[in-house]
Amino acid sequence: MLGIVLSTGLAAGALAVPALATPAAAEGPELIDNGDFSGGTDSWWWTEGSPATVVDGRLCVDVPAGTANPWDAILGQDGLPLTAGESYELSYTASSTAPITIRTNVQLAVDPWTTELASPDQIGTAPETVSHTFTASADNTAAQLAFQIGGNAGAYTFCVDDVSLTGGAEPPVYEPDTGSPVRVNQVGYLTTGPKEGTFVTEATAAQGWSLRDADGTQVATGTTTPRGVDPISEQNVHTFDFSSVTEAGDGYTVVIGEAVSEPFSIGDGLYDGLRDDALAFFYHQRSGIAIDAALVGQEYARPAGHANVAPNQGDDNVPCQPGVCDYRLDAAGGWYDAGDHGKYVVNGGISVAQLLSAFERDGAELGDSSLAVPERGNGVPDLLDEARWELDFLTAMQVPAGEELAGMAHHKLHDRQWTALPTRPDQDTQLRELHPPSTAATLNLAAAAAQGARLFEPYDAAYAAELLDAAETAWDAALAHPAVYADPNDATGGGAYSDNDVSDEFFWAAAELFITTGGADYRQAVTGSELWGDGDALFPSGGFSWGSTAALGALDLATVDNGLSASELASVRSAVTGAADGFADSAQGAAYGLPLAPEDDFVWGSNSQVLNNVVVLATAYDLTEDAAYRDAALTGLDYILGRNPLNLSYVTGYGERDVENQHHRFWANQLNASLPHPPAGSLAGGPNSALQDPIAEDLLQGCAPAMCYVDHIESYATNEVTVNWNAPLAWAAAWADSVAGDDGEGPGEPGDPAECEVSYVTNRWQGGFSTQVTVANTGSAAVSPWELRWSFADAQRITQHWNSAVTQNGRDVTARPAAWNGSIPPGGSVNFGFNGTVTGAAADPTAFTLNGQACDVG
Repeated sequence: MLGIVLSTGLAAGALAVPALATPAAAEGPELIDNGDFSGGTDSWWWTEGSPATVVDGRLCVDVPAGTANPWDAILGQDGLPLTAGESYELSYTASSTAPITIRTNVQLAVDPWTTELASPDQIGTAPETVSHTFTASADNTAAQLAFQIGGNAGAYTFCVDDVSLTGGAEPPVYEPDTGSPVRVNQVGYLTTGPKEGTFVTEATAAQGWSLRDADGTQVATGTTTPRGVDPISEQNVHTFDFSSVTEAGDGYTVVIGEAVSEPFSIGDGLYDGLRDDALAFFYHQRSGIAIDAALVGQEYARPAGHANVAPNQGDDNVPCQPGVCDYRLDAAGGWYDAGDHGKYVVNGGISVAQLLSAFERDGAELGDSSLAVPERGNGVPDLLDEARWELDFLTAMQVPAGEELAGMAHHKLHDRQWTALPTRPDQDTQLRELHPPSTAATLNLAAAAAQGARLFEPYDAAYAAELLDAAETAWDAALAHPAVYADPNDATGGGAYSDNDVSDEFFWAAAELFITTGGADYRQAVTGSELWGDGDALFPSGGFSWGSTAALGALDLATVDNGLSASELASVRSAVTGAADGFADSAQGAAYGLPLAPEDDFVWGSNSQVLNNVVVLATAYDLTEDAAYRDAALTGLDYILGRNPLNLSYVTGYGERDVENQHHRFWANQLNASLPHPPAGSLAGGPNSALQDPIAEDLLQGCAPAMCYVDHIESYATNEVTVNWNAPLAWAAAWADSVAGDDGEGPGEPGDPAECEVSYVTNRWQGGFSTQVTVANTGSAAVSPWELRWSFADAQRITQHWNSAVTQNGRDVTARPAAWNGSIPPGGSVNFGFNGTVTGAAADPTAFTLNGQACDVG
């Protein structure tokens, strides 16, 4: 997750110049010698292979073709005196025979090359003046100005003139561009879901608002509700609600006075594209395989990374850190965790688990040929194919039999030092190393592999057996070594991911093994855990995460068919709904609809914490059909997609004001115009009030919690991407797509007249059954689309289905249309069927609802 740039000794930190208020001209003495080059090249130096000469009064450097990194060609001057606390203005005029992005650094002249200023500057073919203001953090009698001008495939000439560095400047002031004060979900709102927004204003009295369609026609009006000063943004805000509008359409806006919101849509097909793009992120992040242009587009295609092809050293024969072990592992494949090239078991575990859970919840929508992955069409659901890429890596990280810690999992694998930014994975030259095993990583492996085993069993029984064997071996190893923790100081070249409380990982792993096997020992580990029945411990208010994983086990116990007793199942479901009650209350009380309590910190990856609370709310809705849970889950998505204090969609490609400069070593357009921005569906980490990188520290001092974010590639603490942040985004988008059209009113009341009738005919045999269902519309209007729900009274499990999309969560079943039978006309019917397994006797369900309306049973 961490993305510090320290290899080559050129540390990264930068000022986002367009977001800085223009300071007054600096008045201090000139620190640059011969900045107009009237003295020729005196006082200037350049790297070998990039000769510099004075041409027409400018210093020009010929950069040869094929420089891989910015620092492969440098023009600089040493001996610059800086005083701690003093603010300086650097300015210069430059051009290039080909458009390039250079790095402008003022830094320590020796290792570790600590920067006071490091900015990516775009240089065009016509001379333009560039100006930066920065404040020195330390005294330095001989700092260095370095123009890093390499890193491009072709040859070009860079020319510079009028270089000036003077003290006495006013300190830079960061002023984020928040656009319109009318804040909405910039993607849009479901037809029957909540539709709320936030208005930032100094006014204390209610204001009139108007909803307008794409033609500017007024559709609805109302008045805002003043909410006072919002604690997370320190903005005075009002809210407004237009939920009564259900007419689908694009280009809606909300107008308050002269302020106009970003445009948005109303409709029920808004989230299928986001689901697919959020899932495509994982293919982009694959290690050890070429990323195919036919699947992702030419700009995102790349050779396989860490595949043992020069200059890579490869992940197929990886040694341990010195002194850790004397064996090597073939750990090729898996997902790059984040913006760097590290691969982490504890991050991979939660990420693959949430993808598997998305499939377990609604596999019918995520089947074979549903995603753009190389394996599509192989008879296995695409989401399982993607999950397998990571599951194979997790099992490969297991310590071999016969070794001292056999069965445990190595915590992580990454470069010995931090890789430079940008560096494409196939161009990484560094040695890869295994880091010591940990109990947390071992239990992540046990949990994810156990879940994968039950989901792969219908498609690849042999692979499922391999996963289960790995899971059970890991569980036994964790029991034998219950307190082996990752070193919190092991953070060179990759994040430490230290975690010295693994009670949550033990609970999660036991839950998945129990669901998959029914084993009594696993059951005891679940119900005997200190976390059992403790909703606050299972579901922390600030959101579960890689370091707090018990929620994953509790959610699956609540929704996936298992051997818990009725009272035990009620207990774990009560924990889910109890947590969701708290999140829903927070969302309802929040000016931005955020399902976080005001006292919760905005931490590294805060957007994923929000989304994980959305997952809990959505699961509670699946269990109860209580509209309060659905609405709070959707307003959580609203926050991610633009209804937030910065008026930003934190997902690339979604919304008018979307982020596009996330921290990544290949998606690095801000540093190199020849490289792409992140692909659509990439989630930024979000506000982080701890300010844990130089960019955030420089720009965001004193920020309100939800304002502590900057869309800058080098703000890794606020703007990185990771697999464990995109996983809940994909889960939540898939859920939102599946509930589109729900009225949120739950099942019909007992006294409502039935306008549907269900015939349910089952043929049973030992251990199995086959069922045919007919749903008749006895009303006077067509039912389109339709959704039939029921619950089994016992442990029946659907394994195959036809003529409908059937999903099962625990004993609750939902059937939706196939492509050809989405409407039931008055007096008409639809038919579908399924096969399943059962242990012991089985009973037919006796209650059905069609689109929330109770049906007669024929």
